[in-house]
Amino acid sequence: MHIEIWSIGKESDKFIEEGIRYYFQKVMPWNTVELVILQIPKKAATTDPARAKLQEEEMLLKKLQPTHYLILLDEKGKMLTSPQWAQQFQQCMNQGVKTAVILIGGAFGVTENVKKRANQCWSLSALVFPHQLVRLMVAEQVYRAFSILNNSPYHHS
Repeated sequence: MHIEIWSIGKESDKFIEEGIRYYFQKVMPWNTVELVILQIPKKAATTDPARAKLQEEEMLLKKLQPTHYLILLDEKGKMLTSPQWAQQFQQCMNQGVKTAVILIGGAFGVTENVKKRANQCWSLSALVFPHQLVRLMVAEQVYRAFSILNNSPYHHS
């Protein structure tokens, strides 16, 4: 199963990119994972939350394929432990999911249509984090999940 982490916003700072590459490299023996940055064109960018969410929805729904398994990250989503992340990925693989997309929405969240399209909705924390940091955290959790699935000593339960 291929994993794509989609994040709406600008490119990551160099130190974040280095961290993401580090975890992607570590997960490579077991799985493929990539980061996809989705940027709204500058002409279309807006500070109006409702309009921004609609622009992002249009872009997301156009990019999503029917075969994509969408996992939305949202502060109101289900809190999962790291072993539960691993279990969810294992279930996806058992179901034959070819591509799991983990979506980090825009600054104003996502529309109801995007929420309805999501197969699952997870929360990283009750806290709010900057998008760039969330990208790094998700990269680490993907690595942690696959280390759990492959009995690597990285995760200590």
